[in-house]
Amino acid sequence: MGIQRDKTAEEMQEAGATSTKKTERLVDAKASAENPSEQVDEISLRPTTFVDYIGQERLKNNLKLAIDAVKKRNDGTTLDHVLLYGPPGLGKTTMANIIAHELGANLRVTSGPAIERAGDLASILTNLQNGDVLFIDEIHRLRRTVEEILYSAMEDYQLDIVIGKGPAARSVRLDLPKFTVVGATTRTGSLAGPLRDRFGLIHRLEYYKIPEIERIISRTAKLLGTEIAEEATHLLATRSRLTPRIANRLTKRVRDFADVNGDGMIDTKLATGALDLMEIDELGLDPADRNMLELMLENYGDRPVGLNTIAALTGDEASTIEDYYEPYLLQLGLIERTPRGRAVTNKAKKHLEKA
Repeated sequence: MGIQRDKTAEEMQEAGATSTKKTERLVDAKASAENPSEQVDEISLRPTTFVDYIGQERLKNNLKLAIDAVKKRNDGTTLDHVLLYGPPGLGKTTMANIIAHELGANLRVTSGPAIERAGDLASILTNLQNGDVLFIDEIHRLRRTVEEILYSAMEDYQLDIVIGKGPAARSVRLDLPKFTVVGATTRTGSLAGPLRDRFGLIHRLEYYKIPEIERIISRTAKLLGTEIAEEATHLLATRSRLTPRIANRLTKRVRDFADVNGDGMIDTKLATGALDLMEIDELGLDPADRNMLELMLENYGDRPVGLNTIAALTGDEASTIEDYYEPYLLQLGLIERTPRGRAVTNKAKKHLEKA
């Protein structure tokens, strides 16, 4: 039986090589830290250590403690599986990179939608090395059949597969190396209970504070080789939706504007001109945000509107509205959730000059 098991593992690794390339990529966290110039612009802005990571202090302290404990024990155990959840753009992928770097491990990256079949996951798991970190973005979108294979892999580091079909089918159990899953999701409620329970560390990433966003913008400008005035930094921070990803994007767009319309130095005038060109107002709302609020007001006034109705009005997917637009609008108090749907608040009416 032992010979047959080794042969099966070998066959799976060979057969799954092509599938693995499609659903996964290997990131050497240590190499990324040492050679940032080799990474694309977006990746080069990502911090690679807890020291460089700005904000999310509670999360950093808890993860650093867990990682330090694993290193101190040095008994072959791995870090508990980590689930990171919260709105998009707050640094879940970056934190996965940092976890791998701090552990001195390789990071393997995939996503829920990319793992279409149980065989895709099996090929990824059988190609892991001892101590690897497997990052699964949008883990809530894993298919149920894929989830069921992941259960035993996460808990017992074993993979149960069925060979053959019909009466000749047989179950084979393969031993896997010890690894850590880092899952990222914007919807914890969509995760199956058994999957969620297998994560030992579960943390929510919160929206950032303005001073933290200012520090991120200053760091980004420095990495981009651009000077930015303190007033311009504050202006960009107030319009970044309290989100690092958006802060970095705005900083790069304002840098482009300053290079074309100035001497490359970002001052308040140039920052304001760039933001006006992008039609981003003082609350950080873009044309899509305002369009959604205006359509809700024009068609339904003070009445609550269902999510699918809003999606039909704007032409967006319901998931896009729920994951991207709604969290920030709720945070600002521009819309509210009711049992009958979403409603525009008086604060939003005043902002749109419709009060």
